[in-house]
Amino acid sequence: MENFNRSSSYIDTQAQADERSKKLVTSAFSWMALAMVITTIAAYLFSSNLSLLSLLISAQGGLSIFGWVIMFAPIGLVLLMSARLERMSMNTLIACFVAYSAVNGISLFFIFLIYDLGSIINVFLSTVALFGLFAAAGYFTKTDLTKLGSILFIGLIGIIIASLINFFMQSESMGYIISILGVIIFTGLTAYDVQKIKEMGAMMDDEGSTFTKVAIMGALRLYLDFINLFLFLLRLFGGRK
Repeated sequence: MENFNRSSSYIDTQAQADERSKKLVTSAFSWMALAMVITTIAAYLFSSNLSLLSLLISAQGGLSIFGWVIMFAPIGLVLLMSARLERMSMNTLIACFVAYSAVNGISLFFIFLIYDLGSIINVFLSTVALFGLFAAAGYFTKTDLTKLGSILFIGLIGIIIASLINFFMQSESMGYIISILGVIIFTGLTAYDVQKIKEMGAMMDDEGSTFTKVAIMGALRLYLDFINLFLFLLRLFGGRK
């Protein structure tokens, strides 16, 4: 009877952990979906409205001062949220997350100027399918992806350095290789991040502001995975105007 009670207690505990994991993953994806909606609206508005577009592009044809601010602001907001997560109130974090989604959307205005709308939609749907496949793999796999995550982060640093070099070289073939590697790395990171969010959910209380903060930061990681995957696929398969 004692062994039965221990077994029953273990099953209950595991079921509760699984429920917390499911709740955190669901919450993270909900916040990510909100960010995607905000980003899409912001990008489309600034690319289709000439008065808004003129704020980003100078009279000489390059980016205006405001345009450069918009381009670098997302990096600053990500660093701010990551560095001050514990001290930041939940409402402030939500405000930063929404602001990041909007500013990042504005910074993506150029894709509507370079690529056909139909091509953007097709690549977006392909990204959704690929992202969903690897997110499901990360959630349901029993394999520990920690080692894979370490390798992927090294690869991520590599493509960042390669992209900076190619910014000056302007090599089409190098850009093609970087895009292929980018797709591989961010599909892998999608699975890795989903598994990490699932594991964090199992170890924490599912109530209070801490849970919401973790869900938002998890959403930020998933959002970055999706956006980068989308951009690399767009460079590979997008039809230019």
